[in-house]
Amino acid sequence: MRGLREGALRPGLRLTAANRPGQAQPVPTRDIPALPWMRMGIIVFVLLVLLLAAWEWQMRRLNLHAGDLGDSPQAWAEQRRLAYTNPVTIIGDSRILFDTDLDRFEALTGVRPIQASIVGTTARAILMNFANDPEYHGLLILGLAETSYYRPSGVGIGKPYMDNLSKNGKPSQVSGLLLDRYLQRHVAFLDPEYRLSRMVNELDRGIRSGVDGPYDDVWKISETFDDRQYFMWDRINRDRHLRMHARWAWGEFKGKPIPPTVIAKVNARSAEAVRRIRARGGDVIFIRPPSSPELRVNEEARVPKATGWERLLVAANAKGIHADDLDRAQKLILPEWSHLTRKCAAVFTDAYVRRLVELTPRLQLRANAPAPLSRTDCVAQRNASR
Repeated sequence: MRGLREGALRPGLRLTAANRPGQAQPVPTRDIPALPWMRMGIIVFVLLVLLLAAWEWQMRRLNLHAGDLGDSPQAWAEQRRLAYTNPVTIIGDSRILFDTDLDRFEALTGVRPIQASIVGTTARAILMNFANDPEYHGLLILGLAETSYYRPSGVGIGKPYMDNLSKNGKPSQVSGLLLDRYLQRHVAFLDPEYRLSRMVNELDRGIRSGVDGPYDDVWKISETFDDRQYFMWDRINRDRHLRMHARWAWGEFKGKPIPPTVIAKVNARSAEAVRRIRARGGDVIFIRPPSSPELRVNEEARVPKATGWERLLVAANAKGIHADDLDRAQKLILPEWSHLTRKCAAVFTDAYVRRLVELTPRLQLRANAPAPLSRTDCVAQRNASR
């Protein structure tokens, strides 16, 4: 028919191979209707930009920031590989992760440590990861919360991080990490904690009696920057609802006391891990970051300092720094009772690093190190954190 392209059908007619049994014919094409495609494309593009801009505005109104890079198994794997060439690596649970200011550490010693701690993960699992690695021989700074370190079973959410270390270094994983970082440096709405699907689930408060749901989880309390530098999200300092929810989610760290046999077993395994690292020329120093009195009373009830912390140091023949022993790091601000504010993290880092250089020859205080910090450098946040 005149006016039709070769192989085309009449307008509105669309046959398939099933309509032409035994015939070897080209698959027909369908006529493209004469519509204002350019104008439609521009309208769709403008709507998309406007919707994205509105979503970005809303996220920034909620105090999310571009440059909050988040965390992932790939980001941890990147830092874990860098630990081979860095003299100092920090491992542990979320407390040492939140409570260490890498910039302050570097300003004091000239060394920027690797941050290999993982939220919601027992520090002893990460210690074993390094102890089982014959190539590692640096200094490990191990930060611990006793109720996590001595948990009878389970690694925590960091198990996929360590189990899939080789997988997380594949080209597709690395390229995905780099692309994600590039985008998150420019927009705030990519924050995984504020995905619509996640936020909708968090509205479910006790619909099924006796079953924990997303509402019972810890919501966003941190921001993450380059080198996996975690800090307390500043909105937690100012938003009482979010602060109280985080406190409620911790459950005041209540629970049954850890059996003495479990504590002894963990101490023995930790001592063996430390021995293996030292046999390769490395070392381990333990740190106990602060927690609020509201949590501390329950932590002590479950793992007393005398049977946990003190016996751990004896068993491993290791040196340790307990927050109780740092005069300049007393009564710091812990908005949700378990992690320090950003400014107080710098104060705690300053205090423990100055003690650290006294305990190991692997680190020295720089001649031009900044002056010591104290509680007054972060106490201004006190009223907003009640």
